[in-house]
Amino acid sequence: MSSLPSPTNSANGGDTTNVGNGQDLNLLHFLDKVRLAATRDAKEDEGEDSPTELNTINSAGGFLVVSPDKLSVKYTNMNLHGHDVGVVQANRPAPVKCLTYYFEIFVKDSGVKGQVAIGFTKESFKMRRQPGWEVNSCGYHGDDGFLYRGQGKGEPFGPKYTKDDTVGGGINYATQEFFFTKNGAIVGKIPKDIKGHLFPTVAVHSQNEEVLVNFGKKKFAFDIKGYEVSERNKQQMAIEKISIPPNIGYGLVKTYLLHYGYEETLDAFNLATKTTVPPINIDQGNAIDEDDSSYALKQRKTLRQLVRNGEIDAAMVKLREWYPQTVQDDKSVVCFLLHCQHFIELVRVGKLEEGVKYGRLELAKFVGLTGFQDIIEDCFALLVYEKPEESPVGYFLEDSHKELVADAVNAAILSTNPNKRDVQKSCHLHSHLEKLLRQLTVCCLEKRSLNGDQGETFRLHRVLNNNSTRR
Repeated sequence: MSSLPSPTNSANGGDTTNVGNGQDLNLLHFLDKVRLAATRDAKEDEGEDSPTELNTINSAGGFLVVSPDKLSVKYTNMNLHGHDVGVVQANRPAPVKCLTYYFEIFVKDSGVKGQVAIGFTKESFKMRRQPGWEVNSCGYHGDDGFLYRGQGKGEPFGPKYTKDDTVGGGINYATQEFFFTKNGAIVGKIPKDIKGHLFPTVAVHSQNEEVLVNFGKKKFAFDIKGYEVSERNKQQMAIEKISIPPNIGYGLVKTYLLHYGYEETLDAFNLATKTTVPPINIDQGNAIDEDDSSYALKQRKTLRQLVRNGEIDAAMVKLREWYPQTVQDDKSVVCFLLHCQHFIELVRVGKLEEGVKYGRLELAKFVGLTGFQDIIEDCFALLVYEKPEESPVGYFLEDSHKELVADAVNAAILSTNPNKRDVQKSCHLHSHLEKLLRQLTVCCLEKRSLNGDQGETFRLHRVLNNNSTRR
């Protein structure tokens, strides 16, 4: 197979000029969305290493023995002093990019005094003290059922626990609380007032005390999955209690469908809501302007369908006929995305030789131009794989990429609306509904930031998918 043009031998002599005109400065948003699609799956799979065993290096080794599997600990000293504590942390801190973290201990032997404790501590915690006796730590103690938070004096919290009891410690990042369990039931919860990474911690403090630790390899006594479902339901119920006039939602959905040219869906939506949405007067200053979104509706619908069907040549013909200004610059973002999509469609049907020729003819114009280069390279990479749909660049072959290209064409047409006011130049990029969801995203990210970047990472598409499966 012939080699493709390289950045140094491109049709434009290696030009590195930034992409073009005022229209493209807005449409560059769609190139960023292509890049986001390339990294989204990898980001979705990004995880954190959870604790798996006890840390035998950073522990009060003179007062305890850790088993070879590093999942049980026994106190072997005589406990002559208050600071002769056998304490050990997990090998890693609790992960923070999740709704909850949880672990358990099983009290195999309560020893002479039953001074077993479970809790969370900072990495710098003094390894001769019970969790909760020092600042930046908390612990639930078995001999008195007290909770200790940063000082030697505890507070009544729950029942005592002893031999054959299973006790758990958890963090709820959504509510910023610690919670503790006994034999599968929640004992109580307290505000989480310790910042930063925390280590699951276990302590034994009298002769023959022995506990087994479960970091999740075995089934927990407490139903942590059920607890998470319950917590998410609480959040959803709080959201659903917020009352908004029904016509507001109607207006947002209607302008969304208008914005993207979904004419048939809009007709069905109007028919379905005709008798269910009461008329309501909205202040004109806050009213949703449908006229702008209705601009060129039928043409935008036609072009979206052509792109969806992979008929890129036909879409280009229609654009030149109806809105020549959108493709007047043959190095514009819209032209680039359409040429890329034509190349992708050739790869999709196995016409690789034809794809190479097309790449040399059309895509070579963009090689070396700042803003296009990385996407071009990813497109060309489709030719390398025997099964490109299963490759790292397989996202180009997904229907969602066609929709992205159709959205860019749609935005370009909306930008030609002569009735658009100057202050609304970029309004063609997003519908009112999307602007609202983007604001929601910002608010959720800010809330997580205030919690020290702890809790589930907010991803709007995951939230929407979860809600759609609940109904």
